[in-house]
Order: sequence, then C-alpha cells, then structure tokens
Amino acid sequence: MSENKEELNQEQINQEQINQEEVEQTVEEQACENNEESCETKELTAEEKIAELEAKLKESEDKYFRVHADFENIKKRLEKEKYQAIDYASEKFAKDLLMPIDTLEMALAAEEAANELSAEELLAKLKEGVELTIKNFYTAFEKHDISIIETDGEFDPNFHDAVMQVDSENHKTGEIVQVMQKGYKFKDRLLRASMVSIAN
Repeated sequence: MSENKEELNQEQINQEQINQEEVEQTVEEQACENNEESCETKELTAEEKIAELEAKLKESEDKYFRVHADFENIKKRLEKEKYQAIDYASEKFAKDLLMPIDTLEMALAAEEAANELSAEELLAKLKEGVELTIKNFYTAFEKHDISIIETDGEFDPNFHDAVMQVDSENHKTGEIVQVMQKGYKFKDRLLRASMVSIAN
C-alpha cells in the first residue's frame, strides 16, 4: 500500500516537472517571439527614420538651391545696375547743359530780328545773351559741385599755374596779379589749374 502511494507521488512529481518544463518552454518561445517582433519594430523604425532624414535632406537641398538661385539673380541685377549707373553717371549733368545750348540757339534764331537793330542795340543784346549763357553754365556747374578756383591772394602751386612773372606795385612778391584762364575743380579734385601771372 505504501509502495503504491510512493509510486503515485513519484508520478505526480514527474508530471509536475513535465508541466513546469512545458510552461518554461512556452514562456521562452513567447519571449523569443516578442523579441523578434521587437527587432522587426526596431528595423521598421530605423527605416522610417532614414526615410524621414532623407526627406529633410531633400527639403534642405531644395531650400539651398532656391536661396542660391535668388542670390545669383540679385547679384546679376546689382551688377547690371552698377554698370548702368556708370554708363549713365553723367546723365543729370548732360541734362543741365541743355539750357545753355537752348540759350545759344535762341540767340542764333533771333538773327532776322537783329537786322532791324542798331549796332549798339545788337551789341547789347549779344552781351546779354552771352551773359545769360554763362550764368546757365555756372548754375549747372554749381549743381554738380564744379567750382571756380579762387585766385585772390598768394600763388598756390596745387591750384595755380604761373605762366609769367610781372612787376606790380600793388602786389607783394608771389601774389597773383592777373588771371589769364580760370581754373575749375570738381569737389576737391582739380579739373584744371588757373593760368595766372604772379608778382616778382
């Protein structure tokens, strides 16, 4: 009787061990399956990440090419505007010279009326026309920072060109006595030196 009990107990123990082994095996298999799913998920996430990075890279490249194209267009436009500014730098000055030309042409157009004037009246009209023309020239010069070089006082080799020396009781040695030709400067740059005579 006791032997039968021992055999039953042994069988139960063996069965429990088998059941436990099966449970452990099942748990291991499930764990393995879970790991495979996890690995697959990780692989999918990596692929998605690569795709996302590639999309961002393409977007950045597109932005770069657009910015580069805009920069090149601006550069070309500025280059064109620069050359146009150089080509047409004298446009305003040229426009301001039209007035003196108009004055001279009006003087020539008045030739028929001049036949009816006396010599003195004709000379007065001619003088008036010349003075008006010179005034128009000086107005244009002033607009564009062209000025007459001062010739009062001592000789300055930077702005005056002494072509002769003369005796003068009214001037000290080295002072300008007479101006033979006016000099001009553009802002601070010399256009033409004044041609003068100076006292001995």
